[in-house]
Amino acid sequence: MRTSVYIDGFNLYYRALKGTAYKWLDLKKLVALLLPPAHQITEIKYFTAIVSGSVDPNQPNRQKAYIRALQQYTPGLTVHYGHFLTHTVRAPNAPPTQPPTFVNVIKTEEKGSDVNLAVHLLNDAWKDVYDCAVIISNDSDFAEALRLVKEQNGKKIGIISPVIKGHPSHELIKYADFVRRIRKGALAASQLPSPIPGTNIHKPANW
Repeated sequence: MRTSVYIDGFNLYYRALKGTAYKWLDLKKLVALLLPPAHQITEIKYFTAIVSGSVDPNQPNRQKAYIRALQQYTPGLTVHYGHFLTHTVRAPNAPPTQPPTFVNVIKTEEKGSDVNLAVHLLNDAWKDVYDCAVIISNDSDFAEALRLVKEQNGKKIGIISPVIKGHPSHELIKYADFVRRIRKGALAASQLPSPIPGTNIHKPANW
């Protein structure tokens, strides 16, 4: 079964990886561990955006090292970028006061990755690139794209949920032929080598 994998990078990071020792994640190995052997993984598309570094100046360097590692080590993996928008907004103080008081807050939002993923998912279905699409995300915003892929193209859909605690999105599950959960054991067993063979790309020291 030709299987294309679509990874929501930020959803995976914040749901399963942040605060763990498993950030140096081998995405292809993780997916291979979670899927039956009948799935032939023909491509992996990783959707992300380069972080701003406004809080931690080294954060973009760690992220870029990881992306380089993925690209060097994983044939068939492509990276697709959104972007960050940063702007100042007025927000009420917490706890609320009477009368309300407000402060300026720097708000950073990631834009484009979810749209990019949905567009690629739909376009690849129409091009008949895959028999099964596997989505790694818990973002219910993808539900409509999954519905269209299922109803208009007759493709199989798998959800790999990055939710370690809690429940996978019911909106996504509605259109899934199967659902897998990412467990810490699978993360631990799916780490990239350091350094990446044939390169000087190392796992960041504080990862």
